[in-house]
Amino acid sequence: MSLKQTDSAVYGLIEKETEYQKKTLRLIASENYASKAVMEATGSILTNKYAEGYPTKRYYAGNRYVDEIELLAIDRAKKLFNVGHANVQPHAGASANIAAFFAFLEVGDKFMGLDLANGGHLTHGSPVNFSGKWFRPTAYTVDKKTEALDYDAIRKRAIEEKPKLIICGYTAYSLIIDFKAFREICDEVGAVMMADISHFAGLMAGGVYPSVAPYADIITTTTHKTLRGPRGAMIMCPEKNAQRIDKAVFPGMQGGPLENVIAAKAVCFHEAAQPEFRTYAAQVVKNAKALADEFMAHGLRLVAGGTETHLVLVDLTPKGITGKEAQMALEEAGIITNRNTIPFDTRSPFITSGLRVGSAALTTRGMKESDIRHVGSMVVKVIENPNDSELKLKTRKEVEELCDRFPIYR
Repeated sequence: MSLKQTDSAVYGLIEKETEYQKKTLRLIASENYASKAVMEATGSILTNKYAEGYPTKRYYAGNRYVDEIELLAIDRAKKLFNVGHANVQPHAGASANIAAFFAFLEVGDKFMGLDLANGGHLTHGSPVNFSGKWFRPTAYTVDKKTEALDYDAIRKRAIEEKPKLIICGYTAYSLIIDFKAFREICDEVGAVMMADISHFAGLMAGGVYPSVAPYADIITTTTHKTLRGPRGAMIMCPEKNAQRIDKAVFPGMQGGPLENVIAAKAVCFHEAAQPEFRTYAAQVVKNAKALADEFMAHGLRLVAGGTETHLVLVDLTPKGITGKEAQMALEEAGIITNRNTIPFDTRSPFITSGLRVGSAALTTRGMKESDIRHVGSMVVKVIENPNDSELKLKTRKEVEELCDRFPIYR
């Protein structure tokens, strides 16, 4: 029986979500639209199979084709990112980061990452997260004046703190990271270099962001952001670190892998290896810069002065509105964003002084710079008039017209 026949309640909600995604503009930097092929693999018969262990070394029988699929995903990931080893089993970015910590750290060891309010991730040292509860985080920050990473200051901090592991790669940082500088810092203090490339993995695969492969001891990433794959993650590393990574994933922190999602990862790696994906990645960056230019032309202040990636971080303080208020007003107008702290924010993470936006999803829909600038102008109007119901209704209609011009799936 079909889902509609079996469970009309769930079917109906999925239908509503489908229409919601079709009729709204997604500017959340960590969201994208997976291809039909990726979704087909995710919803495939592979969901029936239990495959605890690794290819050719499973704890269950009947994995001959599952092994081939996972080996294909591994091979494609290695070629795409030019790495010696890839583990495609982690279910999510957080679980990939847990495994990375387990591979190189003991409970209580000190590590260093970017302060969360400055753009770091929950798993990079939050006191309410495993990273802050089981390990000893110490943070570096961006420069107060430039709001960019200050590698001399990071080096000084690392020498003072002597962490066992240093993380680079962030959730709200719009500039390109100097991986060579981090490698030199890690070598000087004897630290493991961990790169969390979850946000810009697709840009890296598309050749518009420098490769981290020559520098990092361990690389973690999600597969559903700029990489445009299924919701999941993977870990990559030089061949010399393969065994400790694999043991940390299984049996270290998770059991049976989601082979249906691994198949979808294989599909997304194949898609990302095509010439058209490089065109897509380049357009993502062009669109983000166009969005940043439009914001600045309307008087918005951008953290770090702009963007070099898919992400733009807006300081709303000069406009007298909080991130939460802006997010809510924009959603009413059909524009989906997320509130975000800005460096040295005085507001709580629930309220925030900033707004984080990204260009990846709208670029997937086929939008170019002129379309993105139009979106940017709509965003500014709503931010400047958050209580104007008539304006939000008018904007909603404009949004739906734009969405009709650029359907998610053709």
